[in-house]
Amino acid sequence: MALLQIHEPGETPLPHEDERQIAVGIDLGTTNSVVAISRDEKPEVLRDKSGGNAIVPSVVYYGEDTPVVGEAARDYINTDASRVVSSVKRLMGRGIEDVKSLAGTLPYHVEVPEKSDGDAADQMAEPMMVRLNVGDRVLTPVEVSADILRALRARAEESLEQTVEKAVITVPAYFDDGARTATKDAAKLAGIEVLRLVNEPTAAALAYGLDNGAEGLYAVYDLGGGTFDISLLKMQKGVFQVKATGGDAALGGDDFDHAIAEHLLSKRKDGGATDELDASDAKRLLKVARKVKEGLTDLDTVEVVVDLNGSETSHEVTRSDFEAMIAKLVSRTTAITEQVLDDADVMPEDVKGVVLVGGSTRVPAVRKAVADLFEQEPLSNIDPDEVVALGAALQAEALTGGSDNLLLDVTPLSLGLETMGGIVEKVIDRNTPIPVAKGQEFTTYQDGQSAMMIHVVQGEREMVDQCRSLARFVLTGIPSMAAGAARIRVQFNVDADGLLTVSAREETTGVEQEVAVKPTYGINEMDMANMLRDSMVHAREDMTLRLLTEARVEAKRNILAVHAAMEADRALLTPEDDKNIADAIAKLEATMAGDDRDAINEAAEALETASRPFAESRMDSRIRQALTGQNVDAVN
Repeated sequence: MALLQIHEPGETPLPHEDERQIAVGIDLGTTNSVVAISRDEKPEVLRDKSGGNAIVPSVVYYGEDTPVVGEAARDYINTDASRVVSSVKRLMGRGIEDVKSLAGTLPYHVEVPEKSDGDAADQMAEPMMVRLNVGDRVLTPVEVSADILRALRARAEESLEQTVEKAVITVPAYFDDGARTATKDAAKLAGIEVLRLVNEPTAAALAYGLDNGAEGLYAVYDLGGGTFDISLLKMQKGVFQVKATGGDAALGGDDFDHAIAEHLLSKRKDGGATDELDASDAKRLLKVARKVKEGLTDLDTVEVVVDLNGSETSHEVTRSDFEAMIAKLVSRTTAITEQVLDDADVMPEDVKGVVLVGGSTRVPAVRKAVADLFEQEPLSNIDPDEVVALGAALQAEALTGGSDNLLLDVTPLSLGLETMGGIVEKVIDRNTPIPVAKGQEFTTYQDGQSAMMIHVVQGEREMVDQCRSLARFVLTGIPSMAAGAARIRVQFNVDADGLLTVSAREETTGVEQEVAVKPTYGINEMDMANMLRDSMVHAREDMTLRLLTEARVEAKRNILAVHAAMEADRALLTPEDDKNIADAIAKLEATMAGDDRDAINEAAEALETASRPFAESRMDSRIRQALTGQNVDAVN
């Protein structure tokens, strides 16, 4: 008889079990990506064959053979730029309509298909996805990201000398369902099982928290190549809870590169050059600009040669020049940071430490701005390019071997339902720790209503048309009841990856419908930032509109209820009551067309007063019917 093997939590039972359970942490970045492994809570990045470079540029070259990823792909920008794809993370989870606003700013050509004349419903069922024209190929962002993930997996397998099929992958805190789903799809194409998607700031905090035994309130300032995120996290006894988060999708190291490139072009123009850049020239110029930026991290002056259209020019760029170019960009990051502090109701001095994430935080002007804002030097004892992958590796180890640490990410935007009048009823508020499950009961609006449309929305505004629609489904089979009698419980479940499932159940019959909210594309980070900003700017007018709409909805419900009662018991109506009720209804309907909520409520009260004698007659009639033929003693 075989003996049971009993082990302490977190211990791996056998060597072959360790091999089967191995999982890595992956930071899939806009500009650069990194893969790491953790053993005994000691994470380390996995480097190239020479053991030197941990960074894999998120660049892919599509030649005639197998795709080339990384530094080698970046080298092709000088010789075959039309086949090179970079910064594809900006398109994850986006549709054609989302990227139209990015026209002219992307380093590749986006294919925009013409809408067909087919059925509109068919077009809605199959949203147009973003596709890239790369040489003679047409690719989706998911396919390009999968090629980057394959390269990271290959590096891990080469370094560890064993198969790697599981990973924790990090995503920006502001990635919505569409972008998260796209990331999971890319991993699946690359042959990787995603154990969990972890928000990048949380991963960075995890790396610092375990490494330094940190407790208290920390800020994670993440300025990467394509996006900026700022998060406040409370660390206590192994629990990492995100308190507030903010960001800007149009802010990152790429914007610094564009500023330098425009500076170099202006200098060439001053020297008499007339440059008309095509896509390949633009890629080459941005590559030069990136080298200038990197050089000015340690040097006060960088000299560079720009070769465009067969014309070479030499230029000198000083650090003070560079800092003047990016001053407004850096100020935007501190303004967003101050807003997040306000959201969390904390002062800069309440923050125990500031964690820097992303290669763009190497820029001296950025570090100085962060230090000035928080009045302390930011933490920098972990490489900002590697810290996210290290945190992901720690979480991967925890999920496969056990850990005493708990990660609590949050929902970046509120989730709710549309109710009558186009009002949003929030079920899960933004900055709620995930995973989370919350339910709320709703009821029918009209007598005999047998179905209910469940419309799931995301955003901070009070009205549906001001928020983002996520999903719709219909709950059918509701038993015929009076309005307000049915009990329909709508349940929201957000998993640890931030993906949403919504179900609706009619409690009397048990009829239930469920939908997994997995849009083909979704909210981009700028949309999210705008949603949060709009919710604050328009808070007062939104609430005024909500209260007005609620008054109209309640008034309409009262009118419907009175009409139904009159149809059922018209014989009990006196001519005087009939006229009074009709006049009150007409006045209420006229008042509802206006914007005076108090006037609507007063008119609704007038209708209630006018219909009270009729309501009393109905009640008396019901009592008489109930007592007909009853013995007094039996009633007692």
